[in-house]
Amino acid sequence: MDLTGERWRAQLKTFVDQQTAGRHVPEERRRGVWSTLRNTAEAGLARGALEFFLLALTNDGGPPVSLLVSSMPLGRTPADPQKYAAWLEARDPRKQVSLVDLAAGTAVRVLGATTLSVHVWMPDGAGYLTLSFSAPLTGMTGPMERLCDAIAGSLRWVV
Repeated sequence: MDLTGERWRAQLKTFVDQQTAGRHVPEERRRGVWSTLRNTAEAGLARGALEFFLLALTNDGGPPVSLLVSSMPLGRTPADPQKYAAWLEARDPRKQVSLVDLAAGTAVRVLGATTLSVHVWMPDGAGYLTLSFSAPLTGMTGPMERLCDAIAGSLRWVV
């Protein structure tokens, strides 16, 4: 979903309705998933989110795997990836923070139990492009972690 336009709420509602149609999903669960996804998109928009991708893995209307793509201009954020990694690690020592070399350049990788964020320095010092993955049901281990790493690794800059 393109979060920069006006249609994302309707698209999100359609996604949730399609994932729960004909599956005897309790209304409370459907509303809960809708609210969670809407709140995620709105919070992301407040922090520079551009796109929101969703992948349903269950037939019971549970929360999908998601990818929120955000542009984070420089502000209080350190421009140097090593300093940025140290800054992020100090903010949440429970997560595993590391530097990774991607085709798009050096990135800061932050792994949590159900989340993975990859912060890639944008060309011309524009800030970081952040890929925020969330897998609330499966967690961020094994195949899901490898899939998200592969997606982040496929990022290339076209100039």
